[in-house]
Amino acid sequence: MTDTSAGTEALPNDWSRVLGVVAHPDDLEYGASAALARMSRAGAHVTELLVTRGEAGIDSIPPEECAPIRMREQEAAGSAVGASGVEFLEFPDGALEYGLPLRRQLARAIRVHRPDLVISLNFRESFEEGGSFNHPDHRALGPALLDAVVDAANRWMFPDLAQDGLPPWKGVRYVAFANPPHPTHHVELSEADLQAGIASLVAHEVYFANLDQTMDAESFLREIAERNGAAAGVPLAAAFEAIPC
Repeated sequence: MTDTSAGTEALPNDWSRVLGVVAHPDDLEYGASAALARMSRAGAHVTELLVTRGEAGIDSIPPEECAPIRMREQEAAGSAVGASGVEFLEFPDGALEYGLPLRRQLARAIRVHRPDLVISLNFRESFEEGGSFNHPDHRALGPALLDAVVDAANRWMFPDLAQDGLPPWKGVRYVAFANPPHPTHHVELSEADLQAGIASLVAHEVYFANLDQTMDAESFLREIAERNGAAAGVPLAAAFEAIPC
């Protein structure tokens, strides 16, 4: 459970281009996708980038069969919140490593899409104080993504990108990580935004059908949005750790 006791600041709402970058299909759907719906409705161009294809995410389905399923479900989830596109890198699910290969591909995506806001998922050790350890892919991606924003702005990092027609991009203002243990910012959500976020989570039908748990997406996401909203002084909200760039 996210600690929202200290209150949060409203994230600016004047975004032109938003890039959602997460490790797996379904990572955006635990609250961040409702914020993406809000931004899309306000006129922002939203793109989702999945660093893996989620092929190791379903125990009962072999990876080569699982990846296409999870990719299709993420494409449906992105459509539900108004994303203009859903793209996939091909790093291995469950074995993501911080390093220059990951930073290079992320920097490339940032130069291609030229966002002013990047949204991702919590990369801290846990989602709450004393909670279970966060997924290794999440923990690897967060620092690499922050460094890739710096790399994307530096013409001397990965100079081959500029030779390929991708000049440096210095326009990222924040990287915002959803559902952190200690949020700093929030995005106020309307009921329509929340419903779009719920639809995006429901889109992961095969994934949830194969987990050893039931998922009431409506109740689950509404409870989170109401709790975040109470801390922010609004009815519904998504919570973020927003790091300025």
